[in-house]
Amino acid sequence: MNLKEVSELRRRWRPEKSAVSRIYGCFVNSSKEIICDLDEPLGRMPQEEAEKYLALLKKVLSGTLGKNLIDIVFSTQQVMDGEEHRLLTAMRSSELKDGSIRQAFYQKVISSLDLGESKYLILLACDAYDVPYRGKDDALQSGTSETVFNYLLCAVCPIKEGKVELGYFPGDNEFHCAATQTVAAPELGFLFPAFDDRAANIYNALFYSRKPGELHQEFIDAVFHIDPPMSAAEQKETFQTALSEALGGACSMDVIQAVHEQLAAKIEEHKQSKDPEPLTVSVDGIGAILRDCGINDEQISAFGSLCSERFGEGAVLNPVNLIDAGRVEIKTAQASVSVDPEYSYLVETKLVDGKKYIMLPAEDGIEFNGFAVGLSVADSEE
Repeated sequence: MNLKEVSELRRRWRPEKSAVSRIYGCFVNSSKEIICDLDEPLGRMPQEEAEKYLALLKKVLSGTLGKNLIDIVFSTQQVMDGEEHRLLTAMRSSELKDGSIRQAFYQKVISSLDLGESKYLILLACDAYDVPYRGKDDALQSGTSETVFNYLLCAVCPIKEGKVELGYFPGDNEFHCAATQTVAAPELGFLFPAFDDRAANIYNALFYSRKPGELHQEFIDAVFHIDPPMSAAEQKETFQTALSEALGGACSMDVIQAVHEQLAAKIEEHKQSKDPEPLTVSVDGIGAILRDCGINDEQISAFGSLCSERFGEGAVLNPVNLIDAGRVEIKTAQASVSVDPEYSYLVETKLVDGKKYIMLPAEDGIEFNGFAVGLSVADSEE
């Protein structure tokens, strides 16, 4: 799925837009027991309540592709006869109306998901989207639907315990102390099937994780039974390790600066272009950057081999997951320096009297914890 397709579905999740008729789910306590089953018609809910449910489910379609939103790819064998795919398909085709199918799904989630001691709410809903024709000007033309996209959304939302407060209880006509329990934003969830080329793709699902560094591999394995994808944090660490190991002593600050600047430039260009497709860069593309920095072919080849081994043969990488384009931080064992990426070129490393130093120009003034300070007299005289 691309960004435009995700956004198109997101716009559905408002009471006046969606075809959602019921909200299903269950409340799971810290002992992994279902203590409440949810099966409510959306149309009978107060408007504010209905909007809250839809907003929670809509959150599963938010974030960055390749970071919070991860493509789940099923094998042909799974689609033909896989237990996990068969359950998801049954949920979709029954429009979640079969209670026994829902319970089978709940148990699969509960037995695998690790949210520590947290209570949580599993939410499920189905939507039927009359996909309108998109004209040459890219505008959607209502009333011109040629297909209906039937899909389901799942959201797993932690339950947050509030502070114990004194409050009035009308039923008892008394005041008591009680703690409120509120439903937080989803920790994870998914869309099935994927909406690829504005049509159903039963070979794919779209998985959501609120924290890009925590993909809940146990949930992915239980619900989809695929090899767990690398999280954004794992991709970044793997990329950094491959670069350091391949370049060895040639992994200088100048080289890493150049790689960071060029990948950051690609991210910015992609953002400005508003291209809905996720940004990718090949290992060979990064190799070309290294070659421009004077890295020899043997080291570039070693980098390519390490990437093939750890990311997979012919892997394409998302620059957003490889660098933090919004910041540059330089660390030593004793200190760290943060620099606006736009001015990272000003940072230099130098060897002075046999010692390594990080150098920053200070022509425009210096601040120490907010205080404007000047250079010492001795430094000024030099």
